[in-house]
Amino acid sequence: MDEALKHTYEKYLALTSEALTKAQAAPENLNLDNARDDFIDTVTRYISDAGYFAEKGDYTRAMAAITYAHGWLDAGARLGLWEVSDSRLFTVDEKKE
Repeated sequence: MDEALKHTYEKYLALTSEALTKAQAAPENLNLDNARDDFIDTVTRYISDAGYFAEKGDYTRAMAAITYAHGWLDAGARLGLWEVSDSRLFTVDEKKE
């Protein structure tokens, strides 16, 4: 495995594992006001970051950024922030007609 890729993987694995241990449901703090716009803004920024890294030839970070973008899209779909039913694009169940 390419050493830079291995390093990036290990870094993101550690960050994600740490974040998972700290993630807790706090319904009393839940505020979905403007959540759709915030999610879309975040996705757009990650896509922009991916393009920036790709232009620099840093495809490891470009891939990480685009993966984050898609993760935000999936999270929004699971929360019901947008109406989707395409399981090829999102981690949602297909709607039966």
